[in-house]
Amino acid sequence: MPLTPYYEDALVQLFHGDCRDILPYIEWGAVVTDPPYGVLSEKGSAATRRSGGNKDDGVMSWDVAPDAALLQTLTQSPAMVWGGCHLELPSTKGYLVWDKQIDGLNFGEVEFCWTNLTFAPRVFRYRAVGVDGGKVHPTQKPEQLMLWCLRFLPPAAAVILDPYAGSGTTGVAAKRYGRRCILIEREEKYCEVAAKRLAQGALDLFQHQEPA
Repeated sequence: MPLTPYYEDALVQLFHGDCRDILPYIEWGAVVTDPPYGVLSEKGSAATRRSGGNKDDGVMSWDVAPDAALLQTLTQSPAMVWGGCHLELPSTKGYLVWDKQIDGLNFGEVEFCWTNLTFAPRVFRYRAVGVDGGKVHPTQKPEQLMLWCLRFLPPAAAVILDPYAGSGTTGVAAKRYGRRCILIEREEKYCEVAAKRLAQGALDLFQHQEPA
């Protein structure tokens, strides 16, 4: 199967399509991703509706969780999976925690990232601007958070894979560190956003703050 990148530069390749169709034709050294968790109700949250989610038979169109076989494929290499506590993954001690530094709202004050790496849990304290932080994707993570995550990857992981790329933040962070990255996103509107961010020198959509 010939693969034609939606976007490509010296460090990043972005493919438009379903990761299950593309993964057999690529190689990677580590996975850093924020997959759909499959936990939204039919109504969804107010933040989700503002971010443009579409209901499809009671499930948001982008919120179909990866199955067990796909998760097994993705976690055979060093892996960081945001929202992994919602998925069928083995127990781990190596959690990463994002403390959003916001109180009294109707959504989580922290988010958890499952990893299969051997370190004690770590916390990143970072508040994005406003409730949505300038997001263009419903579950978009701040660039500074992803920069922090990449610090924990083994140096030998030559190519970072994000099979649920969304607006491309993993690729943006990888470029800042000069690391190779492969992104896969099935919704073209988010491929467009990711390609523009990558081409414009990895513009940060969130408040700037150096990772601790």
